[in-house]
Amino acid sequence: MPAWDPETENRLIEKRRTALAGGGAERVQSQHEKGKMTARERIDCLLDTGSFCEIQSMAESRNPDIGKKHLSGDGVVTGWGTIDGRTVCVAAQDFTVIGGTLGEMHAKKICHIMDMALRMRVPYISINDSGGARIEEGISSLDGYSGIFLRNTKMSGIVPQISVILGPCAGGACYSPAITDFIFMNRKTASMFITGPTVVAAVTGETVSTQELGGARVHGENSGVAHFIYDDDRECLLGVRKLLAYLPGNRDERPKGCPSAEPAGGPDIASIVPDNQRQPYEIRDVIRGIADADSFLEIQSGFARNVVIGLARIEGETVGFVANNPRWMSGTLDIDSSEKAARFVRFCDCFGIPLVTLVDVPGFMPGRAQEHGGIIRRGAKLLYAFAEATVPRITVILRKAFGGAYIAMNSKGMGADLVYAWPTAQTAVMGAEGAVTILYGKELKEAADPAEERRRLVEAYERDYMNPYIAAERGYVDEVILPGETRARVAAGLRALRQKDRKTAGYREHGNIPL
Repeated sequence: MPAWDPETENRLIEKRRTALAGGGAERVQSQHEKGKMTARERIDCLLDTGSFCEIQSMAESRNPDIGKKHLSGDGVVTGWGTIDGRTVCVAAQDFTVIGGTLGEMHAKKICHIMDMALRMRVPYISINDSGGARIEEGISSLDGYSGIFLRNTKMSGIVPQISVILGPCAGGACYSPAITDFIFMNRKTASMFITGPTVVAAVTGETVSTQELGGARVHGENSGVAHFIYDDDRECLLGVRKLLAYLPGNRDERPKGCPSAEPAGGPDIASIVPDNQRQPYEIRDVIRGIADADSFLEIQSGFARNVVIGLARIEGETVGFVANNPRWMSGTLDIDSSEKAARFVRFCDCFGIPLVTLVDVPGFMPGRAQEHGGIIRRGAKLLYAFAEATVPRITVILRKAFGGAYIAMNSKGMGADLVYAWPTAQTAVMGAEGAVTILYGKELKEAADPAEERRRLVEAYERDYMNPYIAAERGYVDEVILPGETRARVAAGLRALRQKDRKTAGYREHGNIPL
């Protein structure tokens, strides 16, 4: 028999029952009718079965108008568990309790589990579904957000941070996900915006819906805020599990390896890339021809499509791919693609993930809009990211590599460990057409047949100045290789570079600042 009064045990049982009930059956049903899971259902979907250990389940608001409702947990469920046997820390906002709004105790719970994640050196996952700041708690609510933002920043580059937006995430709440490494969004129920439709209408007179203002499509295709978009809660959470399989637990660990697999059967990559420098092709097919079968996980697939980024495996080991995509804007670098690639490069450098760069780029995007939009400042972010990176870095030039974009795409002079080029590669200050116009403008005007003379001069310029052997002779390319040799060469380089001394290469710890 216990030494305490049975009422003591009954009280504990009742407290636990209240916490597990969330906002009650009616609110849980409302959540389900919206196509949304509850906070605990989401955690159960995310984590290995039976692994979740909840903490601070009985926390309540000190505000008398809220606390008297005895809603244990204060609108957020926190704790730790495992994903594929590896420990992670989780905070899941509970919309059934006070609309998941953030008040003093709500924020303290989140800050506490974030502190634990940092001390334990494990990934932190935030599941967002909240009505925003709790108005009744005033400045305590605002201070709570600041504590979360501070921890997001201090954790950056030390442990992976993932945000999963499965409902509203409005106002200042948006900035916590924005600081984290990756954002997942539910296509149907998620939204993120600083000022809602009502305020927008009052200030600008513009009528806009929540989804038009900050839905998943907007952030997946236009703003670039979201990295992964899925159709429902379950798919989002399974996507998080998939992503974590590529990542280390913290910056001092190596990503978990998998059994090696040859590329999936399909066309040889030599047949994917046309000899005609103007003809587009799908760079993802080239990536899949180099990476292990079915291992390529693309990131921000709907945003800045002229550059493709993502994680994959080569011989079972995680690598990051950065590649120009000639199917979009001819693969040129612009403001959005530069920032997209730069932040991914910095993430990989934070967590020791080698980088493979595939180059087919005619230059930076010209034009008034790009210049006025800050292409100089923002394009420099990609230059900085590659120059700073000390992880193993391998570049393969497939076709064009012109001007400043050649430099920005992990060139030898920017610190690439190995640079390979296909026989079709062209490296130059600019394309042959532009070069001929500048160099031979007078001759072309005086030629009997200007079109034929231009054709002859272009061919001669390409032959004499743009072939990869010139770059190889001067050491800017380590070896000219056949397309069919690419996987073997890259894999061999990565094996050798596992021993790379990052400190000698200038390693310094850094976070993954939003770019």
